[in-house]
Amino acid sequence: MSVIDQALKANELYAKTYDPKWGAGPPKPKLAVVTCMDPRLSDLPGILGLKHADIDVIRTGGPAVTEDVLAELLVSTRVLGSKEIMLLNHTGCGFTTFTDAELNAKFSKLTGDATPAPMRFFAFKDPEQQTKDQIEMVRSHPWISKEVPGGLLWAYKSGDAVLGTGTGWPDVIVAVIMAILALQGAVLVIRQAVNELRLPMIATA
Repeated sequence: MSVIDQALKANELYAKTYDPKWGAGPPKPKLAVVTCMDPRLSDLPGILGLKHADIDVIRTGGPAVTEDVLAELLVSTRVLGSKEIMLLNHTGCGFTTFTDAELNAKFSKLTGDATPAPMRFFAFKDPEQQTKDQIEMVRSHPWISKEVPGGLLWAYKSGDAVLGTGTGWPDVIVAVIMAILALQGAVLVIRQAVNELRLPMIATA
């Protein structure tokens, strides 16, 4: 059974218990989130502590703020009523592991058809700079209200996150929080090492 077949089977069960009231009326999101296609970022209600209905999710590789994404942000904020915009980036993004040129060459060779090249895949190397660039693209758009704050949530493998806005002081705060997180990790390692030293030695023949 394919994954799609499994999903359709599960949907049959879901439909039997579905409450039509959940989808009644137009959507009323509070926050527009632009985040990566990475499945590890799929649990946004859990990551952000918000209800499903409060999050208008826009997913793209990177995440890259393309013309399509800007259009969706305009609809989210100007039509649906989202009051804030968040760019949710993360460490370990797969888009840092290749370049656009590499993928164009790979797919052209794989399929024997180079006519789609060059395609934009929006690969990048520096996640921090990537995030700042995407924030600037959102803020500089003349149709996106200046009253809608743009921001970033930097998600780590541990599940922790720090919030910034791309300006000076928040960047300092981000650096301080990162240092504190690193220090906490070092303290845990030291404590574990001390506890291991306290364990009685096992005699060996």
